[in-house]
Amino acid sequence: MVLAVARKLRDKLSTNPNIRVLMTRDDDFFVPLHERVRKARRVQADLFVSIHADAFVTPQARGASVFVLSDGAATSAAARWLADKENAADLVGGVNVGIKDKDAAVLRALLDMSTTAQIKDSLKLGSEVLGQIGRVGRLHKPRVEQAGFAVLKAPDIPSILVETAFISNPDEEDRLRDPAYQDRLVNALATGIARYFAKSPPLPRRRTLNV
Repeated sequence: MVLAVARKLRDKLSTNPNIRVLMTRDDDFFVPLHERVRKARRVQADLFVSIHADAFVTPQARGASVFVLSDGAATSAAARWLADKENAADLVGGVNVGIKDKDAAVLRALLDMSTTAQIKDSLKLGSEVLGQIGRVGRLHKPRVEQAGFAVLKAPDIPSILVETAFISNPDEEDRLRDPAYQDRLVNALATGIARYFAKSPPLPRRRTLNV
């Protein structure tokens, strides 16, 4: 169901000649979480959108959510990137990473600054998207939430995770299976992304979005 939504979102966004959409997967197979982030960074994506369906132990839970990276998880993400010398050097423009204690401290500071900016931009993107999907269906929480999801940990790409519905709720599962509802949801996602780009345009280049 979420792959169907992602494909529809790709098709919707691709009608804009200034946006290029690349999928982390184009069929129903699993891609490791960190590999999804690496794919986005390899193409220098301006946004990363991860689309999911939530579930809970009881069928009463319901509503859509939007998540961005939490501040606490940002610290652990910086540490992970620091441990990966190649990726860390790439993040700061090809700095030669030894890594000596002094170099590590400087690099960690740069990564922290990059991730802080990422969270700030992600919150802007998340607010636009949440506001739009709230017009389509019920929200689980009235605000953008923050958590340490692995797919949100690219320190230099604004990233959101969208929980479209609770498939453990029979009514929401039926709604998410409905192509007409999927279309309304996709229109909301695309509108939120467009509003974010209008207010926070990326550097002048062809825009790339990973879904």
